[in-house]
Amino acid sequence: MPRLEPATASARHTAPPPGLISLADHEAHARSVLDPATWAYINGGAGDGFTLRANRDAWDAVALHPRVLAPLAGLETRTTLLGKACPSPILVAPMARHGLAHPDGELATALAASALGAGFVLGTQSGRPLEEVAKAFAPGGERGPLWFQLYGFGDRDGMRELVARASAAGYEAVMLTVDAPVQGVRDDERRAGFAPPPGLPMPHLPPQAAAGLADLLARAPTWDDVAWLLAHSPLPVLLKGITHPDDARLAVELGVAGLVVSNHGGRVLDTMPATATLLPAVASAVAGRCAVLVDGGVRRGTDIVKAIALGADAVLVGRPILHGLANAGAAGAAHVLRLLGDEFSAAMALCGRRRVADLRDPALVGRPAP
Repeated sequence: MPRLEPATASARHTAPPPGLISLADHEAHARSVLDPATWAYINGGAGDGFTLRANRDAWDAVALHPRVLAPLAGLETRTTLLGKACPSPILVAPMARHGLAHPDGELATALAASALGAGFVLGTQSGRPLEEVAKAFAPGGERGPLWFQLYGFGDRDGMRELVARASAAGYEAVMLTVDAPVQGVRDDERRAGFAPPPGLPMPHLPPQAAAGLADLLARAPTWDDVAWLLAHSPLPVLLKGITHPDDARLAVELGVAGLVVSNHGGRVLDTMPATATLLPAVASAVAGRCAVLVDGGVRRGTDIVKAIALGADAVLVGRPILHGLANAGAAGAAHVLRLLGDEFSAAMALCGRRRVADLRDPALVGRPAP
């Protein structure tokens, strides 16, 4: 497994602990090594956690209907996103403050994703500058896409500068998060007393990012901001947080390159439906006119098969990556991606599908009998 250069690598957590054979194992072990406040920040949801739990339950409620005796020689997980070949349909979701899980933070995550052929979306609230992260993602070999996530913050000059920096550093698209004009009501965090450690760097946030409610609402992004970004970005633009078919149609009409069906991992508006439930209607509204990705509760290779059958082109994985980071830094995050990728290949074979394109079949999924 590739390792970070000695100048940046942490001395602790150089290999995953023995006995971790699933993403659930990584989650359980991470809980034992993270302090309760950090655990609440990473794993908590909004309100009473209905949406957080629904995301996972919804994937379990989708049944697979495999075919047998299909030719499987040369089974291949390669796919295409935004016109570019990718080793697999797995990407690391944009998340804040990887450094809470491990000192190497986003550098470790980028290295893990690059080594495993997964895509990586760097969050605006990264603790490492986007240029450094791009270099960590750059090592040779076939790799997935490298994208940069944006929040609006009502600062178009700042957005333009970040997009220009991302383009110059080698990022291939920008992803605007549109579903969080304000932070969700996160009871778990408040009960645990979570507060960002003092001095934790946030190099992409403007100085005025911390503001009162009235100011946040005044800066909340609108469709006009999306149109402006599309007109000024040298990179393709995706929107993250699209859950309504009418919003999907508006986005496609404006010319976005892709959508992410996301309820922010259950961290913003509680009692929203699960993303697995929302995905088919959004995919139908898009009708192939742009890429469709989905996140929220993806924990098994079978979930990826189900997502593609329900209309997604790829999936984004969030919290499990931070669990792997907490357990073993870059090696831990890479182990999580390896487990998920191996499970995905096995699920494809067991469903009788040799290519990712073969999974785009609604007959492959259904609801279990009562």
